[in-house]
Amino acid sequence: MNDTATVKIFLVHGDPASVKTAEISNWTGKAVSGPRSQLEIVLQREEAGKPGVYFLTGINSETGKERVYIGEAEIIRSRIKGHLERDFWKTVSFFVSKDENLTKAHIKYLEGQLIERAKNAGRYELENANSSGSHLPESDSADIDVFLARMEQLLPVLGQDFLKPISKPEKKAMKANLLYCEIKNVRATGKQTENGFVVLANSEAVLAERPSTQKYPYPAILRSQLLSEGVLEKSKDRLTFKKDYEFSRSP
Repeated sequence: MNDTATVKIFLVHGDPASVKTAEISNWTGKAVSGPRSQLEIVLQREEAGKPGVYFLTGINSETGKERVYIGEAEIIRSRIKGHLERDFWKTVSFFVSKDENLTKAHIKYLEGQLIERAKNAGRYELENANSSGSHLPESDSADIDVFLARMEQLLPVLGQDFLKPISKPEKKAMKANLLYCEIKNVRATGKQTENGFVVLANSEAVLAERPSTQKYPYPAILRSQLLSEGVLEKSKDRLTFKKDYEFSRSP
């Protein structure tokens, strides 16, 4: 599939932070996106009455990490109304087909593929990590894989990058592109990325928490989370990163 694409963005109220639609030339899909504060306007749109897949994105207030709910529905409007009790999400986006050829099996297949890709990307926490998915005939899965590829192109345009793998430095990158930190006999290596900063595997961190975490607890919460997820591992006198980890820029 050719990676080039002509994208058409329509700002419903002329404001890029408000409700918008997105399409790609010669593609049957269409995306609608908007802030939770304008949910009523989003759900009043004709597209919200169709089958499709949807994404609820926001920040987990307990961990400070970006979080996404990936779902499918035969009527987008009805399903999203059922998620109002979830407090974390601030933005809603959904994809439908303009020719109305998406069946229940198609959208369940898309949901399963999207959840797996979001897991593999490792960029966002997943509010729902399980999907029943759906098995499609070979010809159908090929068509829907093309639909999925177009979705992957449009999602970053809508400000949604939960499918984008965490950037890793190229193996041939010169040392000059890497940044180093050494303090209290521990050493760490990292690299700036489009979304923040990647600390590379085998980097080290001090074992003791700083007194300032008593007043500003987020670093301690994040450290505990990384330990529980296996990103960090304790040794006698230090912590070690067992894999690359990207720290996102603050919004």
